[in-house]
Amino acid sequence: MSQNSSRQNPKVHMISLGCARNRVDSEVMLGSLLKTGWLISQEAEGSNAIIINTCGFIQSAKEESIDQILAAAAMKKDNPDLKVVVAGCLTQRYKSQLARGLPEVDLFIGTDEFPRLPELLAAELPSGSVFARRTHYLYNESMPRVNTLARHSAYVKVAEGCQHNCAFCIIPAIRGRLRSRPLTSVVAEVEQLAREGVKEINLIAQDLAAYGRDRGEEGLLPLLRALAAIDGIEWIRCLYMYPENISDEFLEFMASEPKLVKYLDVPVQHGSDRVLNAMNRGVTRAQLAETFAKLRARVPGIAIRTSVMVGFPGETDEDFEELKEFVATQLFDHLGCFSYSQEEGTVAGRMKDQIDEDTKALRLDTIMRLQKEISRANLVKYVGKEVEVLTEGPSDESDLLWQGRMSTQAPEVDGVVLVNDGPVRKGEIQKVRITDAFEYDLVGEVIDSDGDGVGAKRGSELGNAPLQA
Repeated sequence: MSQNSSRQNPKVHMISLGCARNRVDSEVMLGSLLKTGWLISQEAEGSNAIIINTCGFIQSAKEESIDQILAAAAMKKDNPDLKVVVAGCLTQRYKSQLARGLPEVDLFIGTDEFPRLPELLAAELPSGSVFARRTHYLYNESMPRVNTLARHSAYVKVAEGCQHNCAFCIIPAIRGRLRSRPLTSVVAEVEQLAREGVKEINLIAQDLAAYGRDRGEEGLLPLLRALAAIDGIEWIRCLYMYPENISDEFLEFMASEPKLVKYLDVPVQHGSDRVLNAMNRGVTRAQLAETFAKLRARVPGIAIRTSVMVGFPGETDEDFEELKEFVATQLFDHLGCFSYSQEEGTVAGRMKDQIDEDTKALRLDTIMRLQKEISRANLVKYVGKEVEVLTEGPSDESDLLWQGRMSTQAPEVDGVVLVNDGPVRKGEIQKVRITDAFEYDLVGEVIDSDGDGVGAKRGSELGNAPLQA
């Protein structure tokens, strides 16, 4: 399907599943298609191609990916010329099985072949063609990319792959070992984003703290210093930092650099030493507690996000009680919990004593009910205070409200600040007085002047380009 066709430019609809790292891959694919004449459509109907960028991490993500693929394939009945493309982790992991089981799909593209998407769509290929070579692909600043977050915020992926060997995780097999981008490449990309009006940079990798180590470089700190010097960038956020790699030098810089927001995403997975050891996490509960105590002492006011897992093989009631107690005493600002998924190709997938699904569901519900209480208690402390909020646009709940985020709230995964009064300037950092708190969100009123009043209908303004998640 060539852009040189005599008909109007073809349209592509993107469905991006999974994590923020996947989202960046989707943005790169959209950028490459735009450059070659494609148009981006918010609607699947009427599109010439539908791309499903899949997640293959756990069973529920795989099931969601398959459901989306089948829904797209069903549209071929009314649109026989529609191209259905399955990209990303699921293709990389199950390339031969997918090609056999989903004959309705036109093209399968793995995690290393994203840049070839325009040429592959333009070529006359047989249905079910698979392109999933291991090329050690690494995104760089010269590749076109469409930022699909709000115009003032962007993810920046600084590395690909992972150097850890967690027993439950398939990511190294899908994405390969750690490959860090050169510092100059990341800086060039952020400079360009700043010129485009981006104020908030959210740095992502499988383990951000390991950035640069595969290249024999100092690591994350020199990169952060370089990014903090870029005019126009006001918030720099670090996501996904494994606790064993957080250095004292990093904490000193975080405490002293105003642009580096006081927020850290530190996945712990569990609070039982026995389970942590079985997971091959390389840390103990005492070391985790020491890390969090150091974070809070060295960076006052820091907000900490973490993720934990329930139902790992052999997790006893006593182990789960230890996890509950760890969550209850650490009082994390933000927490995500997921059930262990038995995945072929992993060490844990071959373990005995797999936990039944009902027990997993009960334990997950218990942790999330506990975290809801913790989150509400943490947020109530903000009522009556004045905080800085990056205002984003109309809220997801009502056109009569705006929404924004404090620096201690990451996009997409944390709560928001709902603004119900005052003059709002979209994409600006404004002073907001907090008036109410819920389990995960806050409510407030803008207290500075000169902006658009809350309540006017503004339409859909949050994204730079359509991207269904």
